[in-house]
Amino acid sequence: MKTEINRRDFVSKCFKAGVTGCALFYGNSILAGESFDQQQKPDPKSLTYCGFKCTVQCTLYRATIENNPDLKKKAFEEFKMKEKFNIDFDADKVFCFGCKPKDKPLSIAVNACTVRKCTIEKGYDCCIECNDLTSCDKELWKNFPQFKEKVIEMQKNYRSV
Repeated sequence: MKTEINRRDFVSKCFKAGVTGCALFYGNSILAGESFDQQQKPDPKSLTYCGFKCTVQCTLYRATIENNPDLKKKAFEEFKMKEKFNIDFDADKVFCFGCKPKDKPLSIAVNACTVRKCTIEKGYDCCIECNDLTSCDKELWKNFPQFKEKVIEMQKNYRSV
C-alpha cells in the first residue's frame, strides 16, 4: 500500500522524528546522569552541542563504532526508527557518530536537532556557553526537562570554575 505525503508533512515529520530520535539516543544516559562529572569544569569541545558526551553506553553509538549489524537492528527497534523516520531497517542507514564529527555523516536525528543548529549558528562548541540557555525552549528541552536542568547545572560549573 502506497501512502501519499506532501513535502511539508514529510519535512515536519522528519523534524519531529529527528528531535525525538536525538533525545531517545541520549535519553537513558542523560537522565541517569552518567555523562556528567560535577567536580571538573566541563570542556565544551568535548561535549555534544546539547551538553551530552557520546559514549558506548548508547546502543546506537556502540553499534556504529563496532559496525555491528545485530546491534544496529537492536538500536533500530529500541529507538523505534521505523515509526519515527518511516525507514525500513538497513544496517548502512542505521548509524550515529554523534553530532560533531567533521569526517563522518550525520544521522537523520542529529541532522534535525534544533539545539545543534542553534549552537552552530551562534558559534558555540556547546550550549553551556550560551547566555540564553535557561530561557531556551527548544524541543529537546521540552521533552527532557531533567536533562536541561543538568545542562544548566553544568553551565553554572563551567562559568564558576
